[in-house]
Amino acid sequence: MARPDKAAAVAEIVDSFNDSTGAVLTEYRGLTVKQLQDLRRVLGENAHYAVVKNTLTKIAAGQAGVEGFDDLLTGPTAIAFINGDVVDAAKGLRDFAKANPALIIKGGYIDGATVDAAGIAKLADLESREVLLGKMAGAMLASLSQAVYLLNAPLAQAARLAGALEAKAQEDPSILKGGAGEPAAAAEDTAADEAPVAEPAAADDAPASEETTEATESTQA
Repeated sequence: MARPDKAAAVAEIVDSFNDSTGAVLTEYRGLTVKQLQDLRRVLGENAHYAVVKNTLTKIAAGQAGVEGFDDLLTGPTAIAFINGDVVDAAKGLRDFAKANPALIIKGGYIDGATVDAAGIAKLADLESREVLLGKMAGAMLASLSQAVYLLNAPLAQAARLAGALEAKAQEDPSILKGGAGEPAAAAEDTAADEAPVAEPAAADDAPASEETTEATESTQA
């Protein structure tokens, strides 16, 4: 490969590292062209699967700041540059490797850290982002429904109480006047009958007692 071509190939791999959320290294020895096409179709939009040269990939990894790949770059190598959900991409690679043992997963670089083959397998066992978001949304909706029920419960009780009061008032209007089943007028008459009668005060021109008259006559004499 001419020097300009090598530089262009390295730059392309560097861009793939920088534009992806992760990369999984595989050995594809023994896979047919059709099987490679099938693998790319399985990965879909989650990853771009590219056959690379080990020497150029080492240079590109160094320029992209990706470490820990040197020991993995042996034999025929192809890299799945992950563009979508890393869990979905890991599942696709794992499932394809089970059906096609010629595909060997060596390891990868996920979220700025080197991951071995066992780490990729554990990643594939996780639930996808869509499933986790669905479960989270379901939990939030359940909590929201419970909160709405708790908020509406006192209002419903108050509405039932108001309805019972209205029905009772239609049967006995005195309830709305402060009574307890007795007409207000009758209650006022009863209060008036039981009130004590005040004694009239003595008037200024009332006749004086006999003792007062005799005392006045003695003084005049």
